[in-house]
Amino acid sequence: MKVLIALFVVVFVDVVASQCDQCKTMKWAKCDGNPCQCTLQLADAVQQQIDCTKLIPKCYLMKAEMYRAKKNLSTRSIGGKPVETAFVDNDGIYDPECENDGKFKAIQCNNTDVCWCVNSAGVRRSDKGDKNIKCEPVETYWVRLELKHKATAVPLDGDKLKAGFQKAMQDRYMLDPSFVDKVEYDKDGRLIVVDVVKQKKTSGPDLSRMSYYMEKDVKVLPLFLNDKQLFEVPVAGGNVSMETILVYYVDETAPTFTMQKLTGGIIAVIVVVSLIVLAGLLVLFFLARRQKAQYSKAQGREMETMS
Repeated sequence: MKVLIALFVVVFVDVVASQCDQCKTMKWAKCDGNPCQCTLQLADAVQQQIDCTKLIPKCYLMKAEMYRAKKNLSTRSIGGKPVETAFVDNDGIYDPECENDGKFKAIQCNNTDVCWCVNSAGVRRSDKGDKNIKCEPVETYWVRLELKHKATAVPLDGDKLKAGFQKAMQDRYMLDPSFVDKVEYDKDGRLIVVDVVKQKKTSGPDLSRMSYYMEKDVKVLPLFLNDKQLFEVPVAGGNVSMETILVYYVDETAPTFTMQKLTGGIIAVIVVVSLIVLAGLLVLFFLARRQKAQYSKAQGREMETMS
């Protein structure tokens, strides 16, 4: 009888351990202990505890990716602006500094003396400077997803796309459907534009988590444990997959980029174009003066003839 009890205890412990070895929202996480705890390796000596019932904060994900890249572990390869102040992530992945709750610190330096300001999505929103740069936390309240779907036998029903996106984003990214504000569709270009918006100055969801997970899904580099399943939108009885994605970020306050962010080549082009325009204006000015002078002379001769 004691042997049976011992075997039962061993089997029970094995079952509990196997149940713990799962983190559906982060395939690189390790889970163990009783009670079960899941952690994500961010550095050699840093095991960050995470909540696998939610999407993992983007700051932790980027740090984990950088760590895995340094250790040669598997990682990623990695219509238009909604408003004039919207911008895309042109800097790509870096090794960020995170707050204790997983948010990005407002100032980032990537282990160098060159620093810059970021928004809540960790995307640079200022020119680069030194460590004395002043940065304040700024929330991204609007994300525009510009997607191109894979070819289908017939064009999609644009009127049903919004409902499809609301369901797909709720099921996969735990996003309340009410935040999917608008969906537009260009059937000729297979282009879909999705606006995800929350009210300014409210807590709301961290939109960077949803957009980052979706970006990885579309690029076929999912972060979920089940990395064979990707983001698909149910439309008219079928599922539609995405081919490309571009993400625009709109912050509660406009970014502070200046001409310093432009490359030398772009600045040179601007200067050349400005000189050409100036030269053209000067030519027009002198032509106008010449024509005026000719008109005055002709008028004078006409007056002499009349006399």
